[in-house]
Amino acid sequence: MEISRGSWGNTTHDWAGVVDLDHLASVRRAPEEFAPSGPWHLLLEVLAYAADEASSRGGGRCLVTFHPDGSLSVADDGRGTDTRTDEHGQVVKKPVMATKDLRFFDFPDAELLPDGHPRRGMSVVAALSEWLVHTNRRLNGAWTQRYECGIPVTDLEPVEADGTTGTLVHFRPDEPLRSMGVSMEGQLKRLAMIWPDLHIQVRPSG
Repeated sequence: MEISRGSWGNTTHDWAGVVDLDHLASVRRAPEEFAPSGPWHLLLEVLAYAADEASSRGGGRCLVTFHPDGSLSVADDGRGTDTRTDEHGQVVKKPVMATKDLRFFDFPDAELLPDGHPRRGMSVVAALSEWLVHTNRRLNGAWTQRYECGIPVTDLEPVEADGTTGTLVHFRPDEPLRSMGVSMEGQLKRLAMIWPDLHIQVRPSG
């Protein structure tokens, strides 16, 4: 059923927005505030969404991969990012990458990530990455979209369904952040205690 986008409730993001340039620019001006532990914090921002999904479903899995070019990816087996069809027949994905998460920017003290710094949302990851590709698989279809510095540079492009659901977020942090490095050695047990519903597997680069 195609329903007016204006009638969709805003729980985590404003469905009326596609990209918030001012928001993205404010994040890029202050990487020390929004990613104080560098790519490790960005990774935790992505994992937090996978943990939310796993918690809502009573359990879930994700695979973290470190790629030779300095990029990272997180693939989970959740339901996929909410994607709907508006009254014009246009497929619309919740704008999680290019607009602020209403829960965390309006209420910045609501949650801390395992590095002890505030959770801000996925737009921080997109804004502080040279590029990010979000592939989204749901029961009603599958799509991918590429962002550069948080700004979408492709449309929502359909991809072939493979019988699964979930998200794949593949991103390359900005060069100054990459120089800080990231290691999950010794962290998995701690993350398992914090996010007990999410089983995290790590694949090293190579």
